Amino acid sequence: MVQNSVPRKRRINLALQGGGAHGAFTWGVLDRLLEDERIAIEGISGTSAGAMNAAILAQGFVHGGNAGARHALDAFWRRLSEGAAFSPIRANPLDKWFGNWNLDKTPGAIWWDMVGRMFSPYDLNPFHFDPLREILASSLDVAALQHCEPLKLFISATNVQTGKIRVFEKHEVTIDALLASACLPQVFQAVEIDGEPYWDGGFMGNPAIFPLIYECDSRDVVIVQINPLFRDGTPHSTAEIADRLNEITFNSALRGELRAIAFVMNLIDSDHVHGKGLDRLKKMHIHMIGDESHMRNLGAASKFNADLDFLLALKELGRTRAAAWLDTTFGFLGHRSSIDIREMFL
Repeated sequence: MVQNSVPRKRRINLALQGGGAHGAFTWGVLDRLLEDERIAIEGISGTSAGAMNAAILAQGFVHGGNAGARHALDAFWRRLSEGAAFSPIRANPLDKWFGNWNLDKTPGAIWWDMVGRMFSPYDLNPFHFDPLREILASSLDVAALQHCEPLKLFISATNVQTGKIRVFEKHEVTIDALLASACLPQVFQAVEIDGEPYWDGGFMGNPAIFPLIYECDSRDVVIVQINPLFRDGTPHSTAEIADRLNEITFNSALRGELRAIAFVMNLIDSDHVHGKGLDRLKKMHIHMIGDESHMRNLGAASKFNADLDFLLALKELGRTRAAAWLDTTFGFLGHRSSIDIREMFL
């Protein structure tokens, strides 16, 4: 008699990049991973939109396991879209018809860019109103999040005064910490926590990998990438230059960390370290889920586009890419990396 074998769960850690509305791609990736009973998530490191996704997933998990996490993410992104119903940065019906979500040259995006160059958020928003705070307050059970077992959570923000990264661990995560992680200085006033001002965590860690190395047992880190690493040609227009500068800036910390990981992997693979020195080194397995070719076509302005059609399109793209990644990469988990970080980041 042949017995059906239950596949062994593979524990992974997730590293979720920031990128505004483009974080809906990550929503789709998470939705598909949570659907797979072979996957168990140990730790999540998130920045900006990645931090929101991580926190909403964790508190949803408390209330209903994987299904609860999926439901919470769905409700959050839909609520986010409703809250941005009157945003000037939106696609017109013709753009939607042709699937054009690059809004850099739309009147709303151009107007917003001009205003942002002339006035700071302290001029435009002296009372520090942030609609995202209300959305988070209605979406997030902070007490449940802080007691979420067995997930580990790491949220990154950048200290304005020191320029250093601060990683908020699960018991420290609050709505203020999430807003700090997503605080673009051209758009929002700095978020103060314990008397210290913070800006977007993407400047110093997008996302931070080191907490997943030091605080988690699983050696598999899955980076959900929404900021393109490579782009052909030289940008010429002001919008193109700004977009590419934004991508380079928000990928720089990740590149640095992965170069360090590659260096350690070289030491482990070589014969230069022996005994206790080798025992202290941890070989990581690095994986990545993304869609560079598609995300390159989305300009920076579309990161502020919370139109539900756009968010759902990105979610479906994320689900598709995660499904393909599971088909090709699941067998690598626990054994080796599925990307060559030396080739991609050195």
